[in-house]
Order: sequence, then structure tokens, then C-alpha cells
Amino acid sequence: MSSDVVWRRYHPISANFVGDYPEQGLMTCTFFGQCPKCIITPGELGEYQSFPRRHQSLAIDTYLLADREVCVFHAACRNAGLKPIYKPFWESLLLANIFVSITSDVLHQLLQGMMKHLIGWLVGIFGATEINAQCCAMLPNHKLTHFTKGITMLSCVSGHEHKKMCSILLGLIIDLPIPDRLDSTQLMHAVHALLDFLHLAQFQCHTSDTLDQLQGALSVFHNNKPIFTDLGAWEHSNIPKLHSLMHYVSLIRLFGTTDNYNTEQSERLHIDFAKDAYRVTNWKDMYSQMTAWLECHKRILLYVTSIIHGQHKDLQQPQTRRIPEPLCIPTQTIKMALKPTKSVTFDDLASDYSAVDFQDALANFLACINNPGVSTYTIHRQAEDMLILFHAVPVFHIIKFTKRGHSGESEISNSVHAWPEVVDLHTRTTLAWFDTVIIHQDSPQDQGNKGTSNNLFSKLEV
Repeated sequence: MSSDVVWRRYHPISANFVGDYPEQGLMTCTFFGQCPKCIITPGELGEYQSFPRRHQSLAIDTYLLADREVCVFHAACRNAGLKPIYKPFWESLLLANIFVSITSDVLHQLLQGMMKHLIGWLVGIFGATEINAQCCAMLPNHKLTHFTKGITMLSCVSGHEHKKMCSILLGLIIDLPIPDRLDSTQLMHAVHALLDFLHLAQFQCHTSDTLDQLQGALSVFHNNKPIFTDLGAWEHSNIPKLHSLMHYVSLIRLFGTTDNYNTEQSERLHIDFAKDAYRVTNWKDMYSQMTAWLECHKRILLYVTSIIHGQHKDLQQPQTRRIPEPLCIPTQTIKMALKPTKSVTFDDLASDYSAVDFQDALANFLACINNPGVSTYTIHRQAEDMLILFHAVPVFHIIKFTKRGHSGESEISNSVHAWPEVVDLHTRTTLAWFDTVIIHQDSPQDQGNKGTSNNLFSKLEV
């Protein structure tokens, strides 16, 4: 029944099928090691060339032989490269082509597929110890995931974790020597091209130029992939997920960007509908408990939605023309830990933190606080006669800057790190990190404690 209270009969059309490789093979009745979209032998999966597409009409003609003798039917399916399935569900669907409707899958084909293979190949070439040491030596950044114990020790790696690994993968191997003192240019080109293909395939808007770049990145990878065989990282390139990359450009032209049919969104529902629901059960007769828990949460969600809708309806007022407000740049605030990292003496500040003039800067700062608005010459004279009665100060190793996001919540926009030299017991390397900070300094016309404090704080940071 539609909104005009009229009953209509709908005939949905199967436009595309979203699933991983085993599910694609199950839907298209193809064997493992074959492509569900084109006719190709298992030994040609690593070739960079086009192959003839599968036709549903020929497959239907083959499956119409199911009513005849079993031996004839099995022989026809074997010749066609199809599984002997009796009456597949798509045989009677109108305006549908199961072989065309198979879509690409960034999660299983790229993140959990080729990127997982790529990391394994690089670990086989450079060694797990070297790759993990490069991860530990990576400089901290709030936009990158810092794998403190390396990436080879992880198990059950998710697609999100593989995505974080890919953001640092090229930096881990850029300066590492490959075995037998071979030229690493071909290896870097192959890794760079595959990472480019991953990021280009996830674009939410494509043009003819980006699609050409996507196909070009795949071409560069195939031209340089023999380096993995030469270094003994893999024996052959007959990987179904590698061949699936050949169809990305045509599928994007046909069905749109890959975020429309990526299983990453549906796989996320496994956590909400299966894992979270299973944790609240007592592991006895869990299906009925999970169903009841999900039904309860659904009703609560609908009730909350109705309340919010009613509140918005009551607050609706006639729209009046208002002068647009000027663009407001979000202000950043400093977020620090409640307790300092440790207490450091003035001598240790000079030796470990390279803060040689800290006592002089501290004296100037205290003079500004005690005598606001005085001249710089007076501040220096009073700082020279100031007696500091303590010999240690608390030190914070991390300072975070936060700002208000679009949702109104505070989000971290940047981080400042200051770590003295320490010896890593695992890698036996000396690590130290000091960020360079540029602080906005108030103009000389600003008066009061605020301008003087910012002035001396900038000196203190330098």
C-alpha cells in the first residue's frame, strides 16, 4: 500500500550483489579460483589483460539441462565451468544479470585481501624484526596509529587496522636495504602503486581523470610485481583478489563509487546485531535472548526518535529573514593531563631537555606576573635580582590542542610531544622527540597579564 492508499504489485530487480569472494562464487555458481564475472583459467589470475565476460543466457541454457540425465547435466556444467546447481534462484529473475551485478569489495579484496598479502610479502623480504623496529621508531602523531609492538605480532586484524597500517607502510620500508643489495626502486614502485590504487578506489567522487589514475596505478603494479617473485616473497600471482582489481574501473562507471557497495558498512552490523547482543546473554538459549534484546533496543530507539521529532515540531517557528553571521573560526584550547609526567630538576632540564636558559625564562615570567604593564627593561632588572627557592618543576610530556567540531563535541586538532632521550629495551635504540611549536604572539598594544604571559610563554617554548 502506497501513501495514496492504493495497493500495488512490485517486482524488484536484482541490480547488484554485495558480498565477499566465497559468497560471490556461491551466487554465480563458480568454483574457487575462478572469476565470477569473466571466463579465466586459474593460472591466468595474475595477468594484466582483459578476458571474455560471462553471459547469463549461456548459463541458463546449461542449467535447463537439469531435467535431463544427470551425467549429461554434469558434463555440460563442467564444460561451462559452473557448479551443477539445480534451478539457481536467478534463473527466473527478469532484467537481471547475476554476472554483471557482482560488485567490487574494498574491505575483503583490498584491505583484508591485497593489503594483507602485501604486508606479508614485505615481512618476508625485510624480516619481522626490522619492520617492527621501524614501527617502534615512528614519530608519534595523533592522526596516525602508533603500533608500539609492531604490526607482525597482531592477530585477527580488522579492516580498519589494515587501513591504518597502509598509511605508514611506505614510510616503514623507504630506507631499508633489500637482500642481495638489489635496487629497491622496482619494489617501491610496486608498493606505491598498490597503495595509490587503494586510496583512489575509496574516492567518494570520481572523474575520468581519477579513473585513468586508478587504472594507471594498477598497470604500474603489474609492471613491477615480478620483484616479489625475484625476492622469494611469493611463488605465483594467481590470486583471485588480484584479478578482481581489473573490474574496478568498469564497476565504478556502471554502479558508482565503491562506498555504495562496500561490505565495510554491513560488516559493522555484526558488532551491533551479533557480538553486542551475544555478550548480554548467559550463553544458554542465546538466540531467543539476542532477539529479545534487539527488539527492546529497537523499540527504545523508535520511542526516542518520536520524542525528538515531537520536540522539533513544537519548536518550529515561522522563518524570518536574518542577517547572516560572520564566519567564526573555531578557537583552540589547551588540554593537559591532571598530573604531570614527572618532576625534573633544573640540571636535568638543561642536560636531558636542552632547556639551558629555563631559570632565566622562569624569572622573567614571574616578574611579569608580579608587575603587569611594566617595561621590558624593568622586567629584566627585577628578574636578575629574583631568588628562586625551589630546584625542580613538574614536566608535562604531552600537550593537546582541542577545538569544537561540527557536532559540538571537542576533538583533538593537534598534539605537542616532548620526550627526553630513553633507551628502548626491545630494539636497543635511543629515542627522543621534541616538537617545534609556533605560538601566536599578541601585539604590543595588548596590555595586561595576557599579552605579557603569551610573550614570555613563546620565549619559554623556544
